[in-house]
Amino acid sequence: MFNPHLLRSFSALIQAGSFTRAADMLGITQAAVSQHLRQLEQQTGTLILRAKRPLELTPEGQALREYCLELEQANKRLQHRLNDKVNEGGEISLITPGSIGLRIYPLLLALQQTQPELTIRHSFAPDVDVIAALLNNRFEIGLVTQKPDDARLMAHKFTEEPLELLLPAGFVLSCWQDLQSLGFINHPDGNAMATRLLSRCFPGNPGIQSLPVSGFINHIGLIPEPVSRGLGFTVLPRYARLAFPRQHLLQVSSGSVNVVDTLWLVHRAEWPLTHRAERALTWLRQHLEDEVNPSLATSSAIYR
Repeated sequence: MFNPHLLRSFSALIQAGSFTRAADMLGITQAAVSQHLRQLEQQTGTLILRAKRPLELTPEGQALREYCLELEQANKRLQHRLNDKVNEGGEISLITPGSIGLRIYPLLLALQQTQPELTIRHSFAPDVDVIAALLNNRFEIGLVTQKPDDARLMAHKFTEEPLELLLPAGFVLSCWQDLQSLGFINHPDGNAMATRLLSRCFPGNPGIQSLPVSGFINHIGLIPEPVSRGLGFTVLPRYARLAFPRQHLLQVSSGSVNVVDTLWLVHRAEWPLTHRAERALTWLRQHLEDEVNPSLATSSAIYR
């Protein structure tokens, strides 16, 4: 550990470029600055080439300078968190799966428009990457579809999202053979989602593998596009469908069974969320609650 008083003299010396100016900056004598530097060099080796004008750092001096800069940034972050109760601004960082991310990112931008002092940093990722990012402190908040079993993380139920059987507008669906005639628009989670939903909507069906595949797309925001053009059907979480701009070209099959996923809000258990994050989550919940389908409360809903 380095004495902070010695580091302050070293930083001032680098900034001022001379012992005299550094002493003036700190309000101490030039001899005191020289003594502080010698004490540091007893721990590190030579830090500054004194004969050079301006002063020149050795490799050890450059390493210590970078260390001082890191300490300065850490102190700023600490002060920012300590002042969080009165500080309305700052960064809101979150990482989510694609479907819910498509919905909440525009909501967060709307919040930022009302509070320009906020900044939004959002990333899309599958559950496993969300967990890794939170554990590595790269993001403050995450959403996942599976509740994590890790004592380092705190998880709370955030919202629910049903799976939807998405059809071209005007398509009449009465039986399994109608899906076979239309064809399946697949995506990375398509087989799993379709199996979960269709096995309940069409009990005893031959399975998703029996359906012809009319296309594949790995961009969640574009999956409804071929469906809107009448090229097939797909199964998607609701928020992915709601993010599609041409809703009039789509229809959701009104099946008798709803398959509903729980989305979990996850953050590090060791410390509380910042106040700005709490305010943002309150904003999101209020807006998402306005979109909840009352049918999700019926006894036919199946939750995961």
